[in-house]
Amino acid sequence: MAAARMGLKTALFTLNVDLIAQMSCNPAIGGIAKGHLVREVDALGGIMGEVTDAVGIQFRLLNTSRGPAVWSPRAQCDKQAYRLKMREVLESQPNLKIKQAEVAELILEPSRASSPPPAANHRIIRGIRLRDGRTVGAAAAIITTGTFLNGLIHCGEQQYPAGRSGEPAAVLLGEALKQLGLRGCRLKTGTPPRLDGRSIDWSKFEEQPGDIDPTPFSFRTRRVAHHDSQVPCYIAWTTKQTQRIIRENVHRSPMYSGQIQSIGPRYCPSIEDKIVKFPDKVTHQLFLEPEGLNTHEIYVNGMSTSLPVEVQMEILKSIPGLETAEMLRPGYAIEYDSIDPTELERTLETKKIAGLFLAGQINGTSGYEEAACQGLMAGINASLQVKGEAPLILDRTEAYTAILIDDLISKGTNEPYRMFTSRAEFRLHLRIDNADRRLTPHGRKVGLISDAAWEDFLAKQQRLEAMKKLLEKTKLHAAMAKQIALPADAALDLASVAGQSFAQLLKRPEIVIEHLVPVLRELDPGFFSRDGETSETLSSEARNELKSVETEIKYEGYLLQQQRAIERLKKAELHTIPEWFDYGSISGLSREVQETLLKIRPRTLAHASRIPGVTAAAVSLVHVYIEIQSKRREQAAAI
Repeated sequence: MAAARMGLKTALFTLNVDLIAQMSCNPAIGGIAKGHLVREVDALGGIMGEVTDAVGIQFRLLNTSRGPAVWSPRAQCDKQAYRLKMREVLESQPNLKIKQAEVAELILEPSRASSPPPAANHRIIRGIRLRDGRTVGAAAAIITTGTFLNGLIHCGEQQYPAGRSGEPAAVLLGEALKQLGLRGCRLKTGTPPRLDGRSIDWSKFEEQPGDIDPTPFSFRTRRVAHHDSQVPCYIAWTTKQTQRIIRENVHRSPMYSGQIQSIGPRYCPSIEDKIVKFPDKVTHQLFLEPEGLNTHEIYVNGMSTSLPVEVQMEILKSIPGLETAEMLRPGYAIEYDSIDPTELERTLETKKIAGLFLAGQINGTSGYEEAACQGLMAGINASLQVKGEAPLILDRTEAYTAILIDDLISKGTNEPYRMFTSRAEFRLHLRIDNADRRLTPHGRKVGLISDAAWEDFLAKQQRLEAMKKLLEKTKLHAAMAKQIALPADAALDLASVAGQSFAQLLKRPEIVIEHLVPVLRELDPGFFSRDGETSETLSSEARNELKSVETEIKYEGYLLQQQRAIERLKKAELHTIPEWFDYGSISGLSREVQETLLKIRPRTLAHASRIPGVTAAAVSLVHVYIEIQSKRREQAAAI
């Protein structure tokens, strides 16, 4: 979508057009930190958020008991509707052609001086070759193969090649990539069984409803499609009997029998992993989540497994409420090929082949959201390269997307990488409410934000600034105090803080901006005149904007501290390491560190400092030798 919207003729090749955007695992978008990524994709001009808002059937804002830095939206989607809506959006996009075919190999040629900057071995992409022998020319290619590269499914002792259940693996392309000299690794992920909801005793489970006023994913969504018709999910628990069944059969799990050698996602373990690694924990939480409005299929979140089908049935029957449950699809594990992400530049272009970009699980990441932000950035940068323009490289101080990419290219990964808020040094600065302020100007610059969306963005920023100024200048007096309804247990006498500005009041933990709304509505009625809003209710759009202003005021001191730290980091990033720099000539640098630096070729001293195994002393040596080698080059040039 990014490439097509940026005006380039774009082809999307897929094995099965009918399964574009098929949600292979849980039909849910977002979650802790993953919701931040979706907001960033949307802020840059991507489509995942808008599609989710159109087909989500349950919305929840997670972590609201904690600070706004870690609030994150999540939506359970209608699996079939998501796929159909995404295809509809794709097919309506000018410049984008969707083709059903298997890509067998890449067409390369030696790069010429007139080509884009050559890769290390001076090869450049020129197109692709299909399985049927046809060729398609291209100035850039982006590979987003998910789990399909030499995919191998495991279910108990059974194993068979597949990209996901019921679909063929991409064997030809997998073998072709191995021949290109790109370092690869083998990863594993898994999925739980699906059940027939009509065979479940729902009375045995705790209901988990959606939010009364759902928070949209997209900044361009005023109200989610199923606002008033959300479906509940349910919470279940494993039992001692579940634990016993798994312990007795764990030797039949491919993960423990030796059948699977690759590493799975640490933060999304299988049910057998949980039992083995946490032997003292008797019960484990499961979530029963609907796969759509027009199906009875239920996803058992938390029960990813590759145990034999008959064992999976035993496990289900050991859970109260699932004694008579019928399994529609068994869980399974899948192994697949990925490429070592240290093979990539920050643009997601491969270092060895110019014009070849990789995105998603092929780079060692997990999940739809991690894949989406990479796909968007790869699409943007491939397009900018074809146009002969400078790449869009986000800084890790301005986006979780940048943190993900920087982590991958600096550290690599030996397990599916999952985003967490703890990975961000400045997470109070990287909130979901300000993703548009951080990134929409970038999206506008590259051509992904329409005129109408840009005007809405600018109008919103003006509203936020005006509301902040109103809060700073408005002083509390007796008449106002009568309109402010604090909770009964609030240990604050408003008379004692008379004369303080509303901004000063908001810095108090016992006061939130909702308490001030009756007064603010009189002072600035235009801010509150939104669709669906009454004198008693706030629209979700107005509420979210007010919370954003409140966060900026309430955490102003912390944000200023982070801003100073951000400026220091940005200064460190200015110390670039020239492409011609010779690490081999540095005396005092261990061979191991030399090899690591040569492999990753960090772009700055700050980047070098984030590489595992590269010490502060090694970075200092590099800094000194940059000066030495620069002087030698100047002297040689003068001669």
